[in-house]
Amino acid sequence: MPEQNRTRNPSARIEVLGVGNALVDVISSSTDATLTELGMVKGSMDLIDEERMASVYAAMGQGTELSGGSAANTMAGLASFGIDSAFLGRVRDDFLGDVFEHDLEAIGVEWAGSVASEGPPTGACLILVTPDAERTMNTYLGASSLLGEHDVDPTVVGRAEIVYLEGYLFDRDEAKAAYAAASAAAHDAGRRVALTLSDSFCVVRHRADFADLVHSHVDILFSNHDEILALYETDDLAAALAEVRAHCPLAVVTLGESGAVIVTPDEEVRVPAERVDGVVDTTGAGDQFAAGFLAGLVRGLPLSECGRLGTVAAAEVISHLGPRPQVDLARLAGGPPAP
Repeated sequence: MPEQNRTRNPSARIEVLGVGNALVDVISSSTDATLTELGMVKGSMDLIDEERMASVYAAMGQGTELSGGSAANTMAGLASFGIDSAFLGRVRDDFLGDVFEHDLEAIGVEWAGSVASEGPPTGACLILVTPDAERTMNTYLGASSLLGEHDVDPTVVGRAEIVYLEGYLFDRDEAKAAYAAASAAAHDAGRRVALTLSDSFCVVRHRADFADLVHSHVDILFSNHDEILALYETDDLAAALAEVRAHCPLAVVTLGESGAVIVTPDEEVRVPAERVDGVVDTTGAGDQFAAGFLAGLVRGLPLSECGRLGTVAAAEVISHLGPRPQVDLARLAGGPPAP
């Protein structure tokens, strides 16, 4: 398929490179009744086709359009912390594709992805937010679904200190091949690989493949409570933590209002949640927690401080609509503003 790469700075340093879906989010307030009418499982992420996207969009209220995608949101958060970040994904040469690229570069994230001149349009995610701030996502992957091994440039991967992989993209074999290629290129260059499990429903669909990735190719794992339990088929968090610390050098599990727990083979660190006056929208909470944690990690900070930065970023993003920070996270966390 004809395509082009528009990487702007082929020799610049990358502290964290995100790999994942390139999507434009449409976020709208909704009700539990609407979710039921549309046959949605509250809090889930469903992959949909163009026909379903049209019907869901028609049923939504007024929406807010923002460039999104889980890993891209994390790179946006890292940029807000002043971290040199880049994103590798796939868009079409259409209006939404241009919007996606522009939005990234406007906040200081390098675009390192591919632009297709034919095939499906740039993807979109329709997000319905209920009054309890829970988000239910309906994702049309579009051009991003065709991300494959041919889109992974080992030179770009080798420039990154950490390569961060998004679990949402794991529904296609082509994407799995892309992740394997990115992991191999990163390790060949002496870099670290991070993975976010993204969604418990996705974990259940691909449990064996995720377990192989976590146990054999991942240096840093991000998960929430439900995802880690789904990965190890248990309802006992302690048992799941014992499993992951035996197989992964560093794992971070977010626990909502209870904060997060960080485990390595040798230690366990508990991090309390930041106080939030009012939760508006939980979209992006995990993405921004990962941003804060990785910002601390690439700076060599203690794990407890990495976790604190994660909770600061997560608390900021759940206080407003949208999955990306609306303030300077570096300043919010008590440091100098991002350059």
